[in-house]
Amino acid sequence: MKELLGVVTAICCLGQTVFSENLPEPNTVNIDFGKTVRAIKPMNAVNNGPHPKRADQTRSNFDSYKAAKIPFARNHDAAFDSTYGGEHTVDVHAIFPNFDADPEKPESYDFFYTDQYCKLIQDSGTEVFYRLGSKIEHGLKKYGTLPPKDFKKWAVICEHIIRHYTEGWADGYTWNIRYWEIWNEPDLDRDDAANKRTWGGTQAQFFDLYEISAKHLKARFPQLKIGGPALAGNEEWARGFLTEMSKRAAPMDFFSWHIYTTSPAAVGGKARKIRKMMDDAGYAKAESILNEWNYVRGWSDWFVYSVKTIVGIKGAAFTAAAMSVGQDNPVDMLMYYDARPCAFNGLWDYYTFEPIKGYYPFLLFSKLANLGQQVAGESAGKDLYVTAAKGADGNAGILCTYYVEDDNIKTVKDVSFALRALDVTGKTVTVYMTDENRALAKTCATGKDEPLKTPLHVTMKPNSFVYIEIQ
Repeated sequence: MKELLGVVTAICCLGQTVFSENLPEPNTVNIDFGKTVRAIKPMNAVNNGPHPKRADQTRSNFDSYKAAKIPFARNHDAAFDSTYGGEHTVDVHAIFPNFDADPEKPESYDFFYTDQYCKLIQDSGTEVFYRLGSKIEHGLKKYGTLPPKDFKKWAVICEHIIRHYTEGWADGYTWNIRYWEIWNEPDLDRDDAANKRTWGGTQAQFFDLYEISAKHLKARFPQLKIGGPALAGNEEWARGFLTEMSKRAAPMDFFSWHIYTTSPAAVGGKARKIRKMMDDAGYAKAESILNEWNYVRGWSDWFVYSVKTIVGIKGAAFTAAAMSVGQDNPVDMLMYYDARPCAFNGLWDYYTFEPIKGYYPFLLFSKLANLGQQVAGESAGKDLYVTAAKGADGNAGILCTYYVEDDNIKTVKDVSFALRALDVTGKTVTVYMTDENRALAKTCATGKDEPLKTPLHVTMKPNSFVYIEIQ
């Protein structure tokens, strides 16, 4: 069977394959392998690296982290985790603890734990995305989030941090760390807020810090990507920042922003708004990077519900759906918050570091990325999200997610896959299901010498995802 032009399916129900002619009208997913759309983008990047292997403990997620082939890890908020080095890690004020010291002298810097942490990430096969600035500070006394006393000196300090990791300065390294981000969420609190958590100054002061730092760093490292500022979500603030930086001719290789939501569609909508803002401000060539996102229904009354959802199958389905939405919208990278051991980590169990349901969208998207090229795909069914890819060798993969926010929806869908322009000669077609009871469970397969039966339907419960592998 060289050309599959019709509807190709299998009914996969609790590990059994059943073929029937009397099924309800299915939701149809149309995939055309003859139409290439774009390269698979890094939608499965994260914040933070693996938990290291230690001689005194057997718990570690290093092997499963490496197996997921996560493309990038942003090191924001790393200082919250003691296994990374805690308060001595990553943040500029931790590496350069005495601001009055001489930034030209290696002894002014403490790179020890950050060296170890960046090496750990890279040993897992993941590239570091370096956030310059500070972690969020919820406490009443602030340390790293206060405006530097001298913006130019702060930029020079950042220059030496970059030199240490990319040019070998101060017994450093020549690592391929391409992305350097200036600050995090300067828009989180108003100028008149009493307890500013991420930027202790005013909006105008931050504009000056970014301009001075970006111009200095880009002039010193023209080959690297300099950008920021990882905005929390204030669109008016974002528009003002982009417009003002354009007027000042401040370099910006990427513009980073955040969203926490329950709607995958909101990720796409925000991506389109941000892209238009960037283009209108003259930053059409800059990358748009969503480098904090996760499921959140609310930050107060709904917060406990949200963190419980993140570590369950609904959170996993949201993750998979959001990745598919990002792939189809004008955003260049998605970086999930967070792979660090915390309440927002939906990939690994907090205590055992064993993979949980939310780990598998990252693993599966790496399979799509390994294939290379996204092909045309669309869903005729409500709440269905799909991304399909093919490789140069004729292998292919399809990730389909059935995500619903309403917990009262219990409708099971019979999903029909219409696969066009696909040569399955000599290949095996395998369907893997992840739902509340299963994780990448092989539910049905057609061997290389078996005809692919049609019509074919995959039975999906609300908040589940399926991966169809053709190789």
